[in-house]
Amino acid sequence: MSGGYFCMERLSFCLLLSAWSWGWAPGGAAKPKGQGYPHMNSIRIDGDITLGGLFPVHGRGAEGKPCGELKKEKGIHRLEAMLFALDRINNDPDLLPNITLGARILDTCSRDTHALEQSLTFVQALIEKDSTEVRCVNGGPPIITKPERVVGVIGASGSSVSIMVANILRLFKIPQISYASTAPDLSDNSRYDFFSRVVPSDTYQAQAMVDIVKALKWNYVSTLASEGSYGESGVEAFIQKSREDGGVCVAQSVKIPREPKPGEFDKIIRRLLETSHARAVIIFANEDDIRRVLEAAKRANQTGHFIWMGSDSWGSKIAPVLHLEEVAEGSVTILPKRVSVKGFDRYFSSRTLDNNRRNIWFAEFWEDNFHCKLSRHALKKGSSIKKCTNRERIGQDSSYEQEGKVQFVIDAVYAMGHALHNMHKNLCPGKVGLCPKMDPVDGVELLKYIRNVNFSGIAGTPVTFNENGDAPGRYDIYQYQIRNSTPEYKVIGQWTDHLHLNVESMLWPGGGLQLPSSICSLPCKPGERKKLVKGIPCCWHCERCDGYQYQLDEFHCKRCRFNERPNENHTSCTPIPIIKLEWSSPWAVVPVFIAIVGIIATLFVVITFVRYNDTPIVKASGRELSYVLLTGIFLCYATTFLMIAEPDLSTCSLRRIFLGLGMSISYAALLTKTNRIYRIFEQGKKSVSAPRFISPASQLVITFSLISLQLVGVCIWFIVDPSHSVIDYENQRTTNPHFARGILKCDISDLSLICLLGYSMLLMVTCTVYAIKTRGVPETFNEAKPIGFTMYTTCIVWLAFIPIFFGTSQSAEKMYIQTTTLTISVSLSASVSLGMLYMPKVYIILFHPEQNVPKRKRSLKAVVTAATMSNKFSQKAGFRPNGEAKSELCENLETQ
Repeated sequence: MSGGYFCMERLSFCLLLSAWSWGWAPGGAAKPKGQGYPHMNSIRIDGDITLGGLFPVHGRGAEGKPCGELKKEKGIHRLEAMLFALDRINNDPDLLPNITLGARILDTCSRDTHALEQSLTFVQALIEKDSTEVRCVNGGPPIITKPERVVGVIGASGSSVSIMVANILRLFKIPQISYASTAPDLSDNSRYDFFSRVVPSDTYQAQAMVDIVKALKWNYVSTLASEGSYGESGVEAFIQKSREDGGVCVAQSVKIPREPKPGEFDKIIRRLLETSHARAVIIFANEDDIRRVLEAAKRANQTGHFIWMGSDSWGSKIAPVLHLEEVAEGSVTILPKRVSVKGFDRYFSSRTLDNNRRNIWFAEFWEDNFHCKLSRHALKKGSSIKKCTNRERIGQDSSYEQEGKVQFVIDAVYAMGHALHNMHKNLCPGKVGLCPKMDPVDGVELLKYIRNVNFSGIAGTPVTFNENGDAPGRYDIYQYQIRNSTPEYKVIGQWTDHLHLNVESMLWPGGGLQLPSSICSLPCKPGERKKLVKGIPCCWHCERCDGYQYQLDEFHCKRCRFNERPNENHTSCTPIPIIKLEWSSPWAVVPVFIAIVGIIATLFVVITFVRYNDTPIVKASGRELSYVLLTGIFLCYATTFLMIAEPDLSTCSLRRIFLGLGMSISYAALLTKTNRIYRIFEQGKKSVSAPRFISPASQLVITFSLISLQLVGVCIWFIVDPSHSVIDYENQRTTNPHFARGILKCDISDLSLICLLGYSMLLMVTCTVYAIKTRGVPETFNEAKPIGFTMYTTCIVWLAFIPIFFGTSQSAEKMYIQTTTLTISVSLSASVSLGMLYMPKVYIILFHPEQNVPKRKRSLKAVVTAATMSNKFSQKAGFRPNGEAKSELCENLETQ
């Protein structure tokens, strides 16, 4: 605050005080030290040094009245605690020896404005009044009792009251020590630099309450605050701490008006029910508001629904829950760590109307506590209220339990006493009583000594202040429980920087042990991510990590790597199983069986031909090309085993070589044969001379030339793209990851396979064309018809293969279907060639050897002439002269 503003503010208070002080009636002569007497509705105890005291002796008044009903515990207990502490200090020879502490104690009536009005008393002595112009009626000067100078103030109770008073006291540099004000605002040393407190700030309390909420696994709560510094600052501190720590959200913050209208508390309960999942309600409110909230909850039939968590203003007080035990059952409350002061119990229990005349409100307390009246005139006819006898005793004729802040009131008085003692030792060394340096006491110097005190309090706990005048945070945690129909506050934990909570000892509404929930959304199941509701981080919708996604963290899903799939609950990824065509699979058994039978049959034919190599039928079939053709047929059958074997570098390389090679050899040999037949008959139309390149050697050269083209293509393929095995994860990446599989296969795509077989297909189609062109030769002509039927059947097989192979490209069984289809198609092609071209010859060789004899030989010129003549008449239906000549021609040419 700037100097100019400070002066103006102080001047305004001075003018107010001057006007107020002139209306103050004289208080009479000074009384002996230590004797108290009523003075302007306050207690005044004379002493060398006077301390001020502010206590809520009465509650807030209604209908414009400043004060209401008497507060026995919060008011009288605390006030008597200050008197008890003053007596102890004044009787202690080691603390402020030869110096008596006096007091000026005022009633704040639990209202900040009234407290401000009352506290002007403390600064009145600092205002110099000019009485030269004032005269009595007789013309003489007035006799004005000089008010005592207050060097420090104990109080106030409510934070809003302390804030209001602190604004005045700081202007006049009067230190203040509160025993109950916990609002975080009061920690601001720039605004409340003369304020200290022996109770911890609500910042600690808010942290403790956040820790309790999290320990009980709640994350969605509402807050309820009384209007004013205490309630609003407490809730604000709780919200701030919950944001800093994370994991706790405030559903709504409801404020209780300072002057609530009728029905206001019912409206508050209805509003809290709007977020019914937030069962836990954090309350920073005065005890009157707490009680009215509980009453409203009972009227709304919400007993057991709300779980209340009260601040230190609730603590372990009976008044807020009296006759509302069921509504308050299970409530968790917090209170600065305290111990019941046994000495105070003995002191207070011994107080009577006779020995406690210094407390001007004690008579009112006596009537309220014992339900009697001191004055006979106050008794109403027919009333059950009796007259007080003055023989009643506290704790015997009435219930008594020490109020929770008594310890702190005593510690606050002792803190002021120790500060004055240390100040006296330093400023007045060796002096008895006050010295000029402490007359008057400098408030700025006293504040320094207050902030540096360090002593053991009445309960044995150390009393210290930090740089902001705050005490360290130490709390007891209570729960209001009903056991065997007996309600009680039970200590369930402590908080000193860290929470220690005994959850097992807690009882909830109805006596249950099950922890009630106060959460916005249920936890997501494994494999589900949280989709937060905008603006409310504790509320979310759960979304399943579907498909190939897994739960990366609680807010995100992530897709598994290409070779992985999520586990059953989608919390992590596991490798996709690798599959291949197994030998035991039905898809492999059938092709293998066909291949084995085909290989056996091929070997049988080869052996038969070798055994009867020089017989006419073997010679007539063209031995050299027959062995080449049988080799191709054998390789076609053997390819089945390569296609089913486990893919690796060698297997994949052999597949590239032999898959198309077997067919190329077969169709190259057949093409050479059909081309030879075709050229023979075409040549016969033009001349009687034999065509060129029809000898066995020429036929072999042509065949191997055609085969070499296939080998050259394969070699180029090896150079461009070396062979290797791959694991295909895309082929069987099903919608349901559970069925996803990786396929171990060779790097031969469908297009590469078509290119690999394309040359064989070309040979097959060309051979079929020649078979069609030679379809008109006589039936007795060697092999023309069987070759034709072989090629027709082969074309049908491969025409069926193409739609089956490519039509199953999207099937889950693609690998099995395509491999089986391909191997069976190759084997069928080989079987057709073997069955139609060689089985009839083997049959004749083995079962009709009489037909396996040489025919009559003629010269080549005669044979060609006969063939030519036969060709001229071949167009006449049913007329086939000299048909044997064509066969003989072929035989002569084949045996050349």
